[in-house]
Amino acid sequence: MSENSFDARGTLTSGGRSLEIFRLDALQAEFDVARLPFSLKILLENLLRTEGDGSVSADDIRALARWDANAEPSEEIAFTPARVVMQDFTGVPAVVDLAAMRDAMAELGGDPAKINPLVPAELVIDHSVQVDVFGTREAFTLNAEREFERNQERYAFLRWGQDAFTNFAVVPPDTGIVHQVNLEYLSRVVFVDDDRGLAYPDTIVGTDSHTTMVNGLGVLGWGVGGIEAEAAMLGQPLSMLIPQVIGFKLGGELPEGATATDLVLTVTEMLRKRGVVSSFVEFYGDGLANLPLADRATIGNMSPEFGSTCAIFPIDAETLRYLVFSGRAQEQVDLVEAYAKEQGLWHDEHSEEPTFSDRVELDLGDVEPSLAGPKRPQDRVALSEAKTDFREVLPGYVAKDAEADREPGVPPHGSKGDD
Repeated sequence: MSENSFDARGTLTSGGRSLEIFRLDALQAEFDVARLPFSLKILLENLLRTEGDGSVSADDIRALARWDANAEPSEEIAFTPARVVMQDFTGVPAVVDLAAMRDAMAELGGDPAKINPLVPAELVIDHSVQVDVFGTREAFTLNAEREFERNQERYAFLRWGQDAFTNFAVVPPDTGIVHQVNLEYLSRVVFVDDDRGLAYPDTIVGTDSHTTMVNGLGVLGWGVGGIEAEAAMLGQPLSMLIPQVIGFKLGGELPEGATATDLVLTVTEMLRKRGVVSSFVEFYGDGLANLPLADRATIGNMSPEFGSTCAIFPIDAETLRYLVFSGRAQEQVDLVEAYAKEQGLWHDEHSEEPTFSDRVELDLGDVEPSLAGPKRPQDRVALSEAKTDFREVLPGYVAKDAEADREPGVPPHGSKGDD
């Protein structure tokens, strides 16, 4: 239970249910938390809620609440994610470790059932699935059957794990890619701890660099290594420096013919030029209203390509529309709206511009059809310039190929060799 040094504990009523929350505005009299970026408000609530757990103190909360947008990251905080998402290549070893811990507990005469993830963990099986059959109506069914045949022992183990452990769920193979499953099904946006009657922002670490895809839904999270994810699953907070936050202002709307791919290539090019490694990137502005969630998720997914820790969008009407569209319960959708508005996490045309370490701006109307560079995604080539660019680059490639194919000791074509 939080020490509640700032008297932040409060109550939110939604759907006829009363839930405990940790109010950000409890700090407003002393700190200008209303102008903090969305992502840092999420972190601040995290510290308020976990104060006194052995990793978070009142001084940590003050350090984040008085955030200096222009300072180089130097102050360390402990972040406790709401849940951990794993794909099978890294998640299965984590479950094996839990099973081994239960064996050790039994050998010591203790109760093995006490060994469980302390933070909800979700394992999505997608990386091991192979395509043996294609081009027929039966392809999906046959591939699924062969996957279970090929890895029968592993699936029996995972079924045991799902039944044996609390706070652990397995999404079976042939359901979808982990990031898409996370976006469409697993993410809550606002998490509820039913045992404590507590509501708080859904946050995440995942065992894949593209975990940031869920940033498009307003869920703060990023990819970590398997050991870090396992530590988080067992209740160990992640140590991190309070980051700089780069604001990316979007205006207008995409022109006809421009796609999310064109947009993300443009954003990647701009942010690679700016340099955002180890920073948070946060999108805001009037243009968000014209950007569907699929496009936001595409941008979030590319966060590793432009080097930021995350690339997050705030909660707004589009977030709610997507939650309804993807089949979330109306009670959950109402909770997300009520919580976001109560905590100053809601974005609309009346929202005050947050304080950022730096700003980048893009009119969506300026985005044009583009191609990814031949080597790196940030080397964007506008489709209108593709022919010219190709003709300029081609001679260099031809010369390199000719040099690579030339036999050792044979002079290049046209040169004068010895008689």
